[in-house]
Amino acid sequence: MAPLTANVARDEGSSSVTSSPLKTFSLMSLSPPPLPPYAPWLRELKSDERGLCLIHLLLNCANHVAAGSLDRANAFLEHISLLAAPDGDAMQRIASHFTEALARRALRLWPGLYHALDSTRTVVLPLAEAAAARRHFLDLCPFLRLSFVVTNQAIVEAMEGERVVHIVDLNASDPTQWISLLQALRARPEGPPHLKITGVHEHRELLNHTAVRLSEEAERLDIPFQFNAVVSRLDDLDVESLGVKTGEALAISSVLQLHSLLASNDSASDPRKAQRVAPISQLKLGEFLDKDHAAANGHSPSVESALSSPFASASSPARMDSFLASLWGLSPKLMVVTEQEANHNAPALNERFVEALFYYAAMFDCLDSTVPRQSIERLRVEKMLLGEEIRNIIACEGWERKERHEKLQKWAQRMDSAGFVMVPLSYYGLLARRLLHSFGCDGYKVKDENGCFMVCWQDRSLFSISAWSCKRYH
Repeated sequence: MAPLTANVARDEGSSSVTSSPLKTFSLMSLSPPPLPPYAPWLRELKSDERGLCLIHLLLNCANHVAAGSLDRANAFLEHISLLAAPDGDAMQRIASHFTEALARRALRLWPGLYHALDSTRTVVLPLAEAAAARRHFLDLCPFLRLSFVVTNQAIVEAMEGERVVHIVDLNASDPTQWISLLQALRARPEGPPHLKITGVHEHRELLNHTAVRLSEEAERLDIPFQFNAVVSRLDDLDVESLGVKTGEALAISSVLQLHSLLASNDSASDPRKAQRVAPISQLKLGEFLDKDHAAANGHSPSVESALSSPFASASSPARMDSFLASLWGLSPKLMVVTEQEANHNAPALNERFVEALFYYAAMFDCLDSTVPRQSIERLRVEKMLLGEEIRNIIACEGWERKERHEKLQKWAQRMDSAGFVMVPLSYYGLLARRLLHSFGCDGYKVKDENGCFMVCWQDRSLFSISAWSCKRYH
């Protein structure tokens, strides 16, 4: 194979995803000649050449894994291992995580071998390490912090004049968001309400930590406060345990949680049964990028058109429909939903792989542009948070595949079908932009899309924030 340098666009001064090898590679076919058994020249490639080569290797490897051609997949994995590095540049880091995910998926074709190797691996991260990784992500990137600020401001305004406010947090693993809300409620002209927060999480230790921190802050601010801990996974949650009472003004916060309810036994956990689209090699990556670029520039169907379309009924599993209906039955005055803005729930591995590669390229690129490569905190985020998501998207199927991210258009369809009506967030646009500006990097952006927010790195939307209410409040 000739070195992949013909279409390389040099860009010495930028590490953004728009000028990265991922963008340059859009001009190249995904069906180059096969690699020789060993290519020592791979180690001598320059950074941009190496990035292009890694993309080529990863996409071809994914093709062979999807097709069950494991001898060829193994050859590509061997070449990738010469270039990938978890502490290298952004493309090397991405490649190391996607390579592990592809290898784990390939191993699943030999269940005995897979389970023998997996039996000594810690499947679930230690609680303290997972919590630390989430905290580092909150500190290093503005995405979740922006979600917290917008959610809190929407709650403060929706609860104006209410004397008893009940907030349900569907992932109460960290008190940061609600400490800020307590401070905002203390400043209300009419004085703070009686605040009740119900936190849902499967680990009691995290709920206890959240309860202690919030109780201390409420006491310091002299705010009547009650914390109700519900130890449960989201897919096992009984809404009756939330303790919502008549006379309470209810708000619900869901940050990166709802997509896990989309998990289903869609392939009987057999990777070979999930290949339903043409291999990547029959496509041009440029076609994919053109489609993705059009969506990023407002040419995709809008949320409003999705709701009005005769084909707008989302293909939600029954338990998602049931869960949203049960939340609607609680008559929340406000529900704010933050989700990854990505399509990682396609039934076919090939489609998920390409979408995930571009999504996480942007995530790793923003870290590479704002955080030193030697940062321990960055390594933890990439390995314990982003890397775990990549492995789940690529290596898992059936009930095990929890990271089923979908785009705002589908969430809007589901919320509308459940009886919710959208609450515009446009008013908070200036607040959101000020927060992003405070991070000191021009790459972070926020876009208003029909009253919802898209939080972006460069031109790539990465997270959506939308607000909803029961129709009886409108």
